[in-house]
Amino acid sequence: MVKKKKLFKKFPPVTTSEWMDKIHTDLKGADFNKKLVWKTNEGFDVKPFYRTEDIENLMYINTLPGEFPYLRGTRIRNNNWLVRQNIEVSDYRDANKKALTILMKGIDSLGFILTDPESVNESNFNLLLKDIHIEIIEVNFICNGKAKEILEYLIKISSGRGLNPQDIHGAIEADPIGRLTVNGTLCIDIESGFDYLASLTRSSSVFPNLRTIHLKASNFNNAGADIVQELGFGISMGNEYLTQLTDRGLNADIAASKIRFSFGTGSNYFPEIAKLRAARLLWSVIQKGYQKAESENMKMDIHCVTSEWNKTVYDPYVNMLRTQTEAMSAALGGTDSLTVEPFDIVFRQPDEFSERIARNQQLILKEEAYFDKVADPAAGSYYIENLTNLIAENSWKLFLEIEDHGGYLAALKSGFIQKKLSGSAAKRKNDAATRKTILLGTNQYPNLGESLSASVDTGKLFSNKPAEHEMDVDPIKIFRGSEEYDRLRIAVDKAPGRPVVFLLPIGNPAMRKARSQFSAGFFGCAGYQIIDNTGFDSVEDGVISALEAKADIVVICSSDEEYNQFAPQIYKGLKDKAIVVIAGNPSSADELKSKGLELFIHNRSNVPETLSYFNTRLGIKM
Repeated sequence: MVKKKKLFKKFPPVTTSEWMDKIHTDLKGADFNKKLVWKTNEGFDVKPFYRTEDIENLMYINTLPGEFPYLRGTRIRNNNWLVRQNIEVSDYRDANKKALTILMKGIDSLGFILTDPESVNESNFNLLLKDIHIEIIEVNFICNGKAKEILEYLIKISSGRGLNPQDIHGAIEADPIGRLTVNGTLCIDIESGFDYLASLTRSSSVFPNLRTIHLKASNFNNAGADIVQELGFGISMGNEYLTQLTDRGLNADIAASKIRFSFGTGSNYFPEIAKLRAARLLWSVIQKGYQKAESENMKMDIHCVTSEWNKTVYDPYVNMLRTQTEAMSAALGGTDSLTVEPFDIVFRQPDEFSERIARNQQLILKEEAYFDKVADPAAGSYYIENLTNLIAENSWKLFLEIEDHGGYLAALKSGFIQKKLSGSAAKRKNDAATRKTILLGTNQYPNLGESLSASVDTGKLFSNKPAEHEMDVDPIKIFRGSEEYDRLRIAVDKAPGRPVVFLLPIGNPAMRKARSQFSAGFFGCAGYQIIDNTGFDSVEDGVISALEAKADIVVICSSDEEYNQFAPQIYKGLKDKAIVVIAGNPSSADELKSKGLELFIHNRSNVPETLSYFNTRLGIKM
């Protein structure tokens, strides 16, 4: 009979101080914090490793899934979430047909975007919901107006079919604070908007599981907010809704049962998991201030949607990889429902292929990766538990700061929210511009053979649309990280001829190769034609080849020490025939500038800004 051996007894425990001693030895005197501690966009430090003692003093670490304060999720037996797909409704019969089709392909949550509020009537609603079993799936309605009418028709349809009101799940997605935040104004004054919302919420009590407020914190994500800001602003909005509804006579428990939070999920994999865990914790703490006893309605209802901030028009299939990791974060964080946006959502109307892929991305996580089988799969991870705590603490500090400014609405009207957000947005934009944040296929490793697809709707692609009305507050600005790159490359694609960049490597073999690769990637971001070369033995050979290639731009690629030797000679041979650029930022830059070499590209360059300059020099209209 084989005896079981306790193998781990052969490995004595290692203390944290022993680990640190070993790390310091391996670093050979380098600073531990600078080398291995990660400073997040949110401003807090993340250590390179965590151990058991790092979670011993964390609050709520020993709670179970389904227990207050719901840090570990609201589900006990599994992690099953709803797979949602939205449908734009212009023709109600066609929308119904599409809904019935996708319900047979794995969707269990429908979102109907009613593009024309004036089309909302009983006849059209009967068409829209024909043969759809609204008692076994989730139905959601998004419309700028007619919310009460939608509720009325839903009550009639449910009653006519003899359905149990308890079985109707979904939302009539009103969010006046969110609309004010994004649009800068509402069609009615905000107080009247809250009165309407309170009336709608009372009337919806016939459906205990139908929500009337879909709070879109995802807008902050797509406006450049970091994770702490998205969560802090989001729970502050939720608190504002609770305050406004309870001030209008609604019971806090009922009001809370009508609120759903929508978060945008970005590609910061582990922090996005921790964000949802922290969100449930904070929301339950806020609600405890309104309610004396614990209630089922203290559980935060979370919908997640993949972020649009990091989606690109060039090399667009990379968007599928982005949305896949984002979907994984949302699922592991414990979202209640999830929309994976099609990879082409930012630049055209999604087609059948892109919608099918988006659906299947979630189905793969369920049916093949079993992400839906275990409640709170992130539990006990030293790293994620600490991230959860850090995000919760910092988001709570931001929430309290907003409360000190009078709450969300007062902070929005005073510009506090916008000021906080603009700082984060500017940093994220600069990180993309300097390639600290990598947008694969756009600001790093661009596909030089790609040109703009004829199906791209440039009107949908960019965010800076002029205001059509007077603003009540300064709206937040939704944008994508790749917008400036997209403008550059689209302008080049539409230009009569594609600029030619000639790389002229000379001197030190290692440095010229490295700087040639850097330069190809740099100018490739604009879609320029790149002529690469292995290297030239003499300045004369390089100049002759550049002239024969009819280059618009010539990039000298060498070592810092050799630029004084080669660059002035090359510039003399090409002056007035091509734009001459030096790859790097040598200490002799001022001396080179005095000799006419004024253009340099390097790691600290603002890529879109620099490429815009070259576009202008080459006569390419933006």
